[in-house]
Amino acid sequence: MKTSVIGTGYLGATHAACLAAAGHEVVAYDVDRERLAALAEGRVPFHEPGLADLLRSGVASGRLVFTHDVADVADAEVHFLCVGTPQERGGRAADLSALRTSAVEVARHASRECLVVGRSTVPVGTADDLAGLMAGEADVPVSVAWNPEFLREGHAVDDSLHPDRLVLGVHDDAAYAVLTEVYARWGRQGTPIIRTDLRTAELAKVSANVMLAARISVVNVLAEVCERAGADVDDLVRVLAADPRIGPDVLQPGLGYGGSCLPKDTRAFVARAHELDVESAALLHHVDLVNMRQRARTVDLVRGVWGERRRVAVLGIAFKPGSDDVRDSPALDVATTLHRLGAEVRVHDPRAAAQAARVADHLTYASSVEEACADADVVTVLTAWDDYTALDPVALREEVTAPVVVDGRTCLDADKWRAAGWDFHGLGRPACAS
Repeated sequence: MKTSVIGTGYLGATHAACLAAAGHEVVAYDVDRERLAALAEGRVPFHEPGLADLLRSGVASGRLVFTHDVADVADAEVHFLCVGTPQERGGRAADLSALRTSAVEVARHASRECLVVGRSTVPVGTADDLAGLMAGEADVPVSVAWNPEFLREGHAVDDSLHPDRLVLGVHDDAAYAVLTEVYARWGRQGTPIIRTDLRTAELAKVSANVMLAARISVVNVLAEVCERAGADVDDLVRVLAADPRIGPDVLQPGLGYGGSCLPKDTRAFVARAHELDVESAALLHHVDLVNMRQRARTVDLVRGVWGERRRVAVLGIAFKPGSDDVRDSPALDVATTLHRLGAEVRVHDPRAAAQAARVADHLTYASSVEEACADADVVTVLTAWDDYTALDPVALREEVTAPVVVDGRTCLDADKWRAAGWDFHGLGRPACAS
């Protein structure tokens, strides 16, 4: 089946490569010619394991083509909209301008009856709006469906090829039949397929992100109570994780969530809920407030131990391990705030340093952990990379001026570091344990 993918960012590039791997003829469209050229050569402008090989394979087979001419997608049977829906500048709602522009462009150029499938994360009701827009522009019948993505950065290829569910939001049986044909390979491998209506499908991704955001903020509230009460947050988390109704996933207290999805999706959901007069959505506004407070608490913790020279080593700048993404990164926010408060900040990250340097060149970047920690007054771990959890605190003590560590991700073995002579601090840790 000939399909198009509109937008070749993180979502679009991954989806195009995986559709081609499934045997479809894919034309990926974008206006960014430099990005298109890089992707066509298998050069991925972000860190995503396995994607470069998949892109090269798709191009070599002839099943994957990149284009900047929207006319090249005119005869596709299915068009996947994969453009960004960032937070509005100065607001909290989602900015749908790029999505609307893309939908109109597809409708104007479509030369055959087709299905336009949204994969971007949008406010509920967006699909109906797009259907109205496209109906006024198309010369052929154009239907709309919604197929939300649930990709995790650093695992996007595996999440695409082996998803835990596929959500197909459709108006009728005809659209459902088309999408089940697109995803026939996934059906054969036993992937659960959930058929629903457009509005429920639109709510699926943002609701999942809101649930995850709430879980993270709740555990951080519990951690702060532990900190104030002199309780052990590590043991508390183990108790909670053993409850089958709760489980261990996404139950790590610390600096909080960031990235391109959870923060903006939670805010957009609250904004849309308020438009729908759902007063209880105020609860989710406090989820966001708790998350942002974790950054301020981390800064205060570092300021309390950084010494007169204020030399701070920051280990980890990506918003999470396994990614080079620094968009709305709590680690980058904390590092920048410490710099603004007069600290000499040296940053190390195994993947994200180059990306961070493009947006935060006021910070100093080190090529090794040892370089970042040399003569430091305090070492902070702000992204839970395995590189840092595996550090030898005995050896690292030789690099620093003062053996003081702040664990911003509750990822270090506190007893091990204290036994090596470090003054250990962390969010959720009682002051008396330091």
